[in-house]
Amino acid sequence: RTCSSRQIPGRPYQLHSNEGSLTSTLRTLLFFTALMITLPVGLYFSSKAYIFEGTLGMSNRDSYFYAAIVAVVTVHVVLALFVYVAWNEGTRQWREGKQD
Repeated sequence: RTCSSRQIPGRPYQLHSNEGSLTSTLRTLLFFTALMITLPVGLYFSSKAYIFEGTLGMSNRDSYFYAAIVAVVTVHVVLALFVYVAWNEGTRQWREGKQD
């Protein structure tokens, strides 16, 4: 038998719980990685073209500057959301582990 097939007395489902939390953590990481790549880039180009140049009539040079600010703020928002979700997921797993 391998180590992964052993059961700890009093905790028969701990292995499956760890695999589930690892899968959940990986999904969260991949989701926020995709957000980190697509959202700032998408908002940069869309805000530049449609908001700053299209609606507000700014020059090309000014629209680059303000669109970059939108992208930087978006990166910070995504990072803050990731930290919030990771913190809540970690405390939830800690509470579940403590109840065992």
